[in-house]
Amino acid sequence: MTSKKVIEVFYDVVSPYSWLGFEVMCRYRHVWNIELKLRPAFLGGIMQGAGNKPPGLVPNKFMYMMKDLTRLSEYFGVPLQKPSDPFEAMFQKGSLSAMRFVTAVQEREKGGDKQVEQVSRELWRRIWTEDKDITEPASLAEAAMKAGLSDSDIEEALKLYTSKEIKDKLKNATQDALNHGAFGFPMVVCHLNGKPEMFFGSDRFELMAHCIGEKWLGPQPNKSAAKL
Repeated sequence: MTSKKVIEVFYDVVSPYSWLGFEVMCRYRHVWNIELKLRPAFLGGIMQGAGNKPPGLVPNKFMYMMKDLTRLSEYFGVPLQKPSDPFEAMFQKGSLSAMRFVTAVQEREKGGDKQVEQVSRELWRRIWTEDKDITEPASLAEAAMKAGLSDSDIEEALKLYTSKEIKDKLKNATQDALNHGAFGFPMVVCHLNGKPEMFFGSDRFELMAHCIGEKWLGPQPNKSAAKL
């Protein structure tokens, strides 16, 4: 039996492009012969550690990004919508609390990433579909509730996400991404024959498929396969 290829997805819910990459890799989990590992990390730490600047600091790039996301929403089948104040949503409020909460959910969930996948998705939905807050405990709890977590699970995650243990775990995941050469998100690391291959962004999936010996069927593989 051929062993599965291990693929890590580093992401932050403040990044709309991370949502695209996240959804594609989740869809391909059962299409390609891969073991998918979700790696919530902190984009702010990546930008600082790599010496990168957010696109919002370049006016023309930011304007293009907003138009680009509208096209990408339809193409990828992800419900991206422009927040009322995109700059505030992405850069002023930040995502540190949200990513610590996701990390706490992952720490509690042993033997899989189902809950962390669902909670991450609901947090993206809050920002990029519903134009809602992701910084307050009540906001995190609401996202977790919609993701299907029980009241006791939510209560435990809220107690855990401010702990040193979780802060250190998120910091370590962020440093892992930097060690792989990250300068932004999403970042996908494919482990091939003991060697990591890093791919940045949500527009490298065709190249990724070529490198790992799989077939790219578009961003919505089930729909693409049905047409074949």
